[in-house]
Amino acid sequence: MHGSEFTFPVNVRYMEVDAQGVVFNAWYLTYFDDAMTAFLLAGGLPYHTMLDAGFDVQLVRSEIDYKAGVRWQDPILITVSCSHTGRTSFTLDFEVRRGPEVDAEVCTLGRTVYVVISTDGSGKREIPPILHAALGADPEPG
Repeated sequence: MHGSEFTFPVNVRYMEVDAQGVVFNAWYLTYFDDAMTAFLLAGGLPYHTMLDAGFDVQLVRSEIDYKAGVRWQDPILITVSCSHTGRTSFTLDFEVRRGPEVDAEVCTLGRTVYVVISTDGSGKREIPPILHAALGADPEPG
């Protein structure tokens, strides 16, 4: 990790649990997406500011490793950190822990790769300095 860590709390809702009594797998991507926008906001970059500046981010890869099931009403903490930045992409790592304490049981690990795109439809673009700053990363030498 070369960026800062951010912790995002989630309370598992009844509708997020499947017939096996644990959080349905697709909800983890929703949790990660919410945690990503909160991470950027905590880094000083509200999502609407990014859009107003002419860029957005597009998810291009996801990995999820399940260690233990999370159940209805379990409080979970999602820790987000930026583990890599490139010229046009960055990688966020997610760690889902059950319980309100940061040293609670690790239940799920995730990683997502995002590519920066222009909002005008012209395709991918380099990571702008305001995004580098929000990620807690230094711009790549260029």
